[in-house]
Amino acid sequence: MRLTQFTDFGLRALMRLAGAPDRAFATAELAREFGISRHHLAKVVARLASAGLVRTRRGGGGGLSLARPPEKITLGEVVRLLEADQALVECFATTGGGCTLLPDCRLKGRLARAEIAFLAELDRSTLADCAWKPRTA
Repeated sequence: MRLTQFTDFGLRALMRLAGAPDRAFATAELAREFGISRHHLAKVVARLASAGLVRTRRGGGGGLSLARPPEKITLGEVVRLLEADQALVECFATTGGGCTLLPDCRLKGRLARAEIAFLAELDRSTLADCAWKPRTA
């Protein structure tokens, strides 16, 4: 399974927040630290905030922080949230895609079970397990 850049950015941001749970980070600071687009990261942060995974506060002393303890947020929960709009294969899309093999495809069920197993494995780990702090020079 391949994750989107959107999910990659979200996981990185959450892992960083988990590494310093008592501190707030500016989106621009995280984007600089990871060498990624601040604009794209802001979209990811908006999705995480609307799902209640992060808390945002504007102004001085504001920033981004985890809304729940890192040991209460599973990687599977995060991936499900951030990949919600991405079907593993075309026939998994809500429209059914344009697959000419349906309804006789013998692959779809196997892929569905693999996706379930993938997410179940991610449910076994939390952000606390993957908390990240940058190395100091």
